[in-house]
Amino acid sequence: MSGFVEKPVPVEVPGLTHLHTGKVRDLYAAADGSLVMVASDRISAYDWVLPTEIPGKGRLLTRLSLWWFDRLADLTDNHVVSDTPPPGAPADWAGRTLVCRALEMVPVECVARGYLTGSGLAEYEADGTVCGVPLPEGLVDGSRLAEPIFTPATKAEVGEHDENVSYEAVAARHGEALAAELRERTIAVYARGREIAEERGILLADTKFEFGRGADGRLVLADEVLTPDSSRFWPADSWEPGRPQPSFDKQYIRDWLTSSASGWDRAADAPPPELPDEVVERTRAKYAEAYERLTGRAPDIG
Repeated sequence: MSGFVEKPVPVEVPGLTHLHTGKVRDLYAAADGSLVMVASDRISAYDWVLPTEIPGKGRLLTRLSLWWFDRLADLTDNHVVSDTPPPGAPADWAGRTLVCRALEMVPVECVARGYLTGSGLAEYEADGTVCGVPLPEGLVDGSRLAEPIFTPATKAEVGEHDENVSYEAVAARHGEALAAELRERTIAVYARGREIAEERGILLADTKFEFGRGADGRLVLADEVLTPDSSRFWPADSWEPGRPQPSFDKQYIRDWLTSSASGWDRAADAPPPELPDEVVERTRAKYAEAYERLTGRAPDIG
């Protein structure tokens, strides 16, 4: 069992139709055919949307995505039309709202890995491959790969777990041409993100992207991009293969949930507990530090 500990009630806004409540974002349709995406302060771990929010997180994710979209514009088009909330929206939507083009979404999580960790490490330890990509012997947790690899996953509903699949599986389901384009675009965007992050003392271990097709049939980068919610960011000066790395993402929450301090049994059906204030504040600080290191600006997320 997993999903929302407490599913939020969608906000009603005149002229908007609520479409979906995701782990972090709420999606609305506008009368002009555009979509309105609102980033909440919710946070998820182990396929649960936790009962405790991280104050300011939605604004930080939105600002960081916009910053990255600007720096990726020559590589790929994106879905953003405006960051101005529609008329009648709650005041709280300021800074956390993106008005976007409606796309035909590709139901594939486009994951790029430049370092071995997480589910990729588990697969490698089992059979020496990640999503069917063979890797050399002797790699350990945190090893840098010789070249970034494309390791797609199926896109799951809230409460379900994304499942790693091979490139061949994506090609069989969606066609060789689309699979090849997804791989090429994913690796190119990851490489740009890694280069920029490394200039700022951050290693981009892995990340995931979502793409959709616009009215002209071309692939468009959608959702969020290169944030601590969708990426593993590690401080470069403390990178040491062979152990878990310090991070700027929600790993601190994962570690607390699986510690004896939380009292939570991940294998049981019971939902995870509220996060202590210290865990909330340390997670918020990690997200803020990643934003400031990358952009060079104070987050000012309220």
